[in-house]
Amino acid sequence: MIFEKITEILAEQLAADQNTMTMETKIAEDLGADSLDLVDLLMSIEDEFGVEIPDEAVEDLHTIGDVVDYISKNSDQ
Repeated sequence: MIFEKITEILAEQLAADQNTMTMETKIAEDLGADSLDLVDLLMSIEDEFGVEIPDEAVEDLHTIGDVVDYISKNSDQ
């Protein structure tokens, strides 16, 4: 559920193919997200899952799997 929603957000905001995304997909390198894209993505993810992602945690979120793991550990969903 978390993976599907995150890939849906990424596909929508980055015009990427959701069907090719895996837990190992790198958000910046593989999907071409720049720093502004990342800010928009994080705001969408925070809104969707009702979680706040602090700046120090953002530095460790490189792959879709990293984001899924963070949301799993820090969200009530």
